[in-house]
Amino acid sequence: MVSAFDNILTILGEENQTIPLIFDSPHSGNLYPKDFKHNTTFEKLRQAEDSYVDELYNKASDIGAILLKANFPRSYIDPNRAETDFSLSEISDFNKDILNIDFQPTIKTKLGIGLIWLKVPPDGEDMYAKKLTYDQVANRILNYHRPYHKKLKLILKNTYDKYKCFFHINCHSMQNNASAMSTQEKGTLRPDFVIGDRDGTSCNRKFTNLVVNILKDLNYDVVTNDPYKGMELVSAYSNPAQNKHSLQIEVNRGLYMDEKTRIKTDGFNVLKEHLSLMTREIKLFVEKELR
Repeated sequence: MVSAFDNILTILGEENQTIPLIFDSPHSGNLYPKDFKHNTTFEKLRQAEDSYVDELYNKASDIGAILLKANFPRSYIDPNRAETDFSLSEISDFNKDILNIDFQPTIKTKLGIGLIWLKVPPDGEDMYAKKLTYDQVANRILNYHRPYHKKLKLILKNTYDKYKCFFHINCHSMQNNASAMSTQEKGTLRPDFVIGDRDGTSCNRKFTNLVVNILKDLNYDVVTNDPYKGMELVSAYSNPAQNKHSLQIEVNRGLYMDEKTRIKTDGFNVLKEHLSLMTREIKLFVEKELR
């Protein structure tokens, strides 16, 4: 069953969950809010989307897992950042009476891709003609970012209460080549997949190795934690010592779509079938862990 919440979130499989396996796609949303007054073309803005990632994993609910996706675009506000990952210097009228947050920008904000994107992909020109107001920032946090985290946290809690464990996969896509807004040198060629477990701190190695080996057996080029280790959604709720496991999967967009036009290629169906096979293998692993 599909559930939707005010066009903010979509959830598949929650009512029919039979295994402690949760997928979330925080960056595949393409419903652009009317108050998103960006200073660029829609074609460029879409380069930020993890286009079709939710579709690649939408068979997860068929095996008893849950899939959560954000419907809003990450360039408007990014659920995979801490709500503190922004800079007061980027706000025109600081007012803690609206929302009391002690902003602590990370390298992501400095690159223009923090909580709220300030740079346009792929070349990094300014996203806005003028600074955002504190009210605009607060609205995005309260009505988009926090609801996503609240729902994911609830799904993970309910799963853990029922099964005494959870296996959470945070789903993303990456450009085939690093852009000017990356921590890598511009033009760096990416592998087919990057698996991130925050250097082994967000899930047990057995789970990481399972996913890596499945994909390698399907003849994909797979690396771990380079350049993507996993961000807020992988770190926020995981605790392997308590059997709370979170893993990030980045898939190369060149495998399944034209990055400029955003049109699916023939590789889309092949990749989706392979990811469905991976999901079924993960199900068997999870069921074995429950015994």
